Amino acid sequence: MVHFVGAGSGAVDLITVRGQRLLSEADIVIYAGSLINTELLDNCRKDARLYDSSALTLEKVTAIMKDAEDEGLDTVRLHTGDPSVFGAVREQIDELCKLNIDYDITPGVTASVACAASLGIEFTLPGVTQSFVITRIPGRTDVPETESIENFVRTGASVAVYLSSGLTRELSDRLINAGFAGDMPVAAVYKASWQDEKKLVCTLETLPEMMEKEGIKGLAVILLGPAIGQLTKEGIYRRSSLYDPSFSTGYRAAEDKGNKA
Repeated sequence: MVHFVGAGSGAVDLITVRGQRLLSEADIVIYAGSLINTELLDNCRKDARLYDSSALTLEKVTAIMKDAEDEGLDTVRLHTGDPSVFGAVREQIDELCKLNIDYDITPGVTASVACAASLGIEFTLPGVTQSFVITRIPGRTDVPETESIENFVRTGASVAVYLSSGLTRELSDRLINAGFAGDMPVAAVYKASWQDEKKLVCTLETLPEMMEKEGIKGLAVILLGPAIGQLTKEGIYRRSSLYDPSFSTGYRAAEDKGNKA
């Protein structure tokens, strides 16, 4: 059996209870060594066999999983954040299916929501936006043209840009050239929830300079969209209807506006 486990955003206590249990019971652990907090491996059994996948190909990872299955051993494939977000998990599952190896997936805390927690913000603000997008800009690999950063930001959604920390000049230039204001509020969080976390609140125009000043070239998420304005402006959103006294729900009736009690 192979258990895909989301390690969470970085802090060792942000792995799920289930993920921690599976990690502590595993015979074999294949972990994303360049991305996860390796202190998580302290949860492993002393006799567990550990493999750092940062230097491995899909074929080599699959071979380790197959050998473990042949020995009747349980494997944890430990991914950064959540396996479903830029985790290259589907291709591994397809290989396991070819080999008739059972698997399951334990979700994890992805970096963007750890960024929001660190900054104390909400991505879906009433009257501002009700959508949240996770994307990246092209680097060594392409992004479909219909999923361009310009298209997503133009919708007014909150946008979390992964895997693009070293491309902030291109990101800034592309959006400004597309007509977005240089003073658009932007935030970036490096290694959200780690002990050496760094938070930046700036503008689209100053983002590249701020990232360079802080020496941030990787492991950061950039946050864009009108909702990021809550960090620098007051009163940009309206109150939630869910908790408004004048709004009825399936659990309570709307209060009489004339009743001040």
